[in-house]
Amino acid sequence: MPAPRNLAELEADVARDLELTAHPRAPWLVPRQVGGQDILDVLIIGGGQCGLAVAHALRRDKVENILVVDRAGYGQEGPWVTYARMRALRSLKDQTGPDLKLPSLTYQAWHEASFGRDDWDRMRWIPKEFWNDYLLWFRRVTGIPVRNGVEAGPIRPIRTDCGLPALEVATSAGVMRARKVVLATGQEGVGGWWMPPQIEALPRPFRAHTNEMIDFAALRGKVVAVLGAGASAFDNAAVALEQGAAEVHLFCRRAEPMVVQPYRWLTFAGFLRHMGEMPDEWRWRFMSYILGLREGFAQDHYDRVMKHTNFHMHVGRDWTAAAIRDGRVALDTPTGPFTADFLITGTGTRMDPGLCPELVHCADNIALWADRYSPPPEEANPRLGQFPYLNADSAFLERRPGETPWIADIHLFGIGTTMSFGPAGSSINAMSISAPRVAAGVTRGLFQADLPRLYADLRAYEQKQVELDPARLVRHAAE
Repeated sequence: MPAPRNLAELEADVARDLELTAHPRAPWLVPRQVGGQDILDVLIIGGGQCGLAVAHALRRDKVENILVVDRAGYGQEGPWVTYARMRALRSLKDQTGPDLKLPSLTYQAWHEASFGRDDWDRMRWIPKEFWNDYLLWFRRVTGIPVRNGVEAGPIRPIRTDCGLPALEVATSAGVMRARKVVLATGQEGVGGWWMPPQIEALPRPFRAHTNEMIDFAALRGKVVAVLGAGASAFDNAAVALEQGAAEVHLFCRRAEPMVVQPYRWLTFAGFLRHMGEMPDEWRWRFMSYILGLREGFAQDHYDRVMKHTNFHMHVGRDWTAAAIRDGRVALDTPTGPFTADFLITGTGTRMDPGLCPELVHCADNIALWADRYSPPPEEANPRLGQFPYLNADSAFLERRPGETPWIADIHLFGIGTTMSFGPAGSSINAMSISAPRVAAGVTRGLFQADLPRLYADLRAYEQKQVELDPARLVRHAAE
């Protein structure tokens, strides 16, 4: 079959592929109600690539009474056109993601139909704005229901009219109810963005995290200091330079910058599919080593800053204290003081369920890795012990059994899954394996809760597939 020449032809292929691969087609869920009103089977919080991937996997399994909500406006979901300051994705261009390996839904198919095969062949990395456009197209052609501008709040347990457990979520658009909730919160994880306390204590006009919207034009002619040596730190340093900063100083706390990207090594099916099934000691051993290395930066990130003569990289130099003096930031470092006009921290996220508004009613009882596993001293890492220790279906487990059993109906798909499953909830190239796993965990719970109804349906099933001719039957009386 020839490749589609334009998007209209590709979308026709998508519709046909979805139809050809729709088996099994039988609906198996029935509407549930609270107070006489229908509720969702699944509410997905987060409309970026993670939320779309899980929603697509659920719809493929005939779970169609779902809704995806995102607090951002249309087209602003995720980091791609907001705080992501790289020029292109860091993953290889031929990756598969939310398409779940359906060829007509891949990024490559969309790119070739939009810009031509020659453009695809010439392109080295996927521009981040193109990826954002692709996700919006993916959402439209798959028919995933998304409501933008809806911020989720606390989750609490309720009961359906038939007595089955369900969840109620306070949102900015009113209360929403569902049998299952998926937190597809991406990089924010089960916690929030983190910066050193001495930096966070400074007045906001003097500092920002890499995830924030920064007025880089206001930094023109200023001295900017960046803490961190990961890709996002380099990206923000580059934008400051490109916007006319007088000097940009990047501080790497390590004695040697991280030039190896361990996530390249682990991109194979055995690891991505099965790490979450391995014994705790092996999961901890692999992930503590990988996360201990931290995420590296690519050659393109380095080259982008190095072409500026006013860029300076400090190695083995941390910020130990900070204060405002004479309208500037005075930093203390192990090798002496440093003064800057503005600080940017590329220090990532911190796992802490108590920071999540959705988890206010259960945060204290969410099991963490520190509750379930004690590593040998040479592998100890308190930071990693704060990751949630997840069930095999990616749902939360209780720290104290019996206090909040309803958290078994909250499934996580974001960076907080890393210690339990590897980079399953924060990596595009793991998505075709990890999103169906999360969806399978959700459908397992829905199926298990419905066992009595489904068994009754089976007993009542009387659809004939053969019509017998009574005249041709020879009946014999029992002895």
